[in-house]
Amino acid sequence: MPYMDFSILRCFRSFFSGSKRCILSHKSVKTSQDISLPSYVLSKRVKQKQIPQRTGLLARKRGMTAVWTQDGERIPVTVLQVDRLQVIEIRTKKNNGYNAVQVGMGSKKAKNISKAMLGHFAKAGVPPKSKIVEFRTKEPIESLVPGTQLYVNHFKEGAFVDIRGKSIGKGFAGVMKRWNFHGLPASHGVSISHRSAGSMGQSQDPGRVLPGKKMAGRMGGKNVTIQNVPIIKIDHENGLILVKGSVPGPDKGYVTIRDAIKKTPPNLCN
Repeated sequence: MPYMDFSILRCFRSFFSGSKRCILSHKSVKTSQDISLPSYVLSKRVKQKQIPQRTGLLARKRGMTAVWTQDGERIPVTVLQVDRLQVIEIRTKKNNGYNAVQVGMGSKKAKNISKAMLGHFAKAGVPPKSKIVEFRTKEPIESLVPGTQLYVNHFKEGAFVDIRGKSIGKGFAGVMKRWNFHGLPASHGVSISHRSAGSMGQSQDPGRVLPGKKMAGRMGGKNVTIQNVPIIKIDHENGLILVKGSVPGPDKGYVTIRDAIKKTPPNLCN
């Protein structure tokens, strides 16, 4: 009879029976040298987080409108404004442990800024900014120096971008509004629980509410990224970028614009 490690079987048995803890001894766990895995498993690599090659832009949402094509097609667009955007600092893997470009946008009165940040702006040779963000890059960008002005020509019309912003906060919301639950019946014995969630789980097994259960709670106010958004129009004179569709966040809210990681990067500088 071939050898069988019963400690592993007990572990699987306790796992499927709802046990909260399963301990394997170091003797029962075999290393990769003892177990021969298929070639397709060994060749599979964990996909790392994709980092764009270029820096992005910081913009402010100004609202929505519509444009028409020559064929008469109406396209809803969101207007994003780039205002006095400058490079503040270049972070490198050698000095900081990672490659990034720190940019600042807008303006702010010096009396409303701490002395530490005033010194940071003075070191870069830029006026105080109202908003600062960092864009991770795959490699350090030598063509950018602190004080460099970034304009909307960083992108081109027809390119695809990823836009990230903080969604509008809705406050505490029930499950019907937050998760699109259908609610309980309007009659058949239901008196005051028409919009409640109903059952939270099973019986004594597992005897608890599993993590991640959709419940009522605070809705919105979280960072949301929309990918592969096409740029419809760029207004170089007014510093405006018109992108197709809606963008997360309220009007006058800040959003970041980056090259789409799921599309071929454009052949541009920076």
